[in-house]
Amino acid sequence: MELSEMRNKLSVSGKNGIGFLLSAVVIWSIITVIFLQPIETYQKNIFMLFSTGLMFPLSIGISTLLKADWKFKDIPLGNLGMYLNVAQIIYFPILIWAIVKNPEVAVIFFAIIVGAHFFPYGWLYDAKAYYIMAPLISVIIMTVGLYLVEAKLWLIPLCMVVLFLILILLVYIDYKKKFNHAH
Repeated sequence: MELSEMRNKLSVSGKNGIGFLLSAVVIWSIITVIFLQPIETYQKNIFMLFSTGLMFPLSIGISTLLKADWKFKDIPLGNLGMYLNVAQIIYFPILIWAIVKNPEVAVIFFAIIVGAHFFPYGWLYDAKAYYIMAPLISVIIMTVGLYLVEAKLWLIPLCMVVLFLILILLVYIDYKKKFNHAH
């Protein structure tokens, strides 16, 4: 199987990772609610980290409901998606530093890390939306973060929800084109 054929098969059978993106919408919605609570920012950050523990089981559940294959046993590139996802954990020391030293910016750091980690999925799924949205998410979050005061940090996760919904729409359109072409 040639490379472009593998990437196309990953894109169609995995539905461009939409199950994982929908899970992210749920997680960032939870984080928005957390940041609307009248508790200290440090506590909000801890709850934010805990909420991410839902990501993998929720992604598997949503992918199952969507009938999206994320295991890819028959495609040599299949495990690359998981490695790309785990790679973002390498940036977590930056996030931990922010939580300890400057809790008010931790959610901004986290949002930028999450947004930026989608860039290589553009190559994996051969989906331009990831190439466009990854840097756009990072720049939008940085810009919103530059003009926020601590009392409005909930805008960061809310922006992530909106940006994820846009990304989902774009990768869904890409998936439908590839699916229709394949069938």
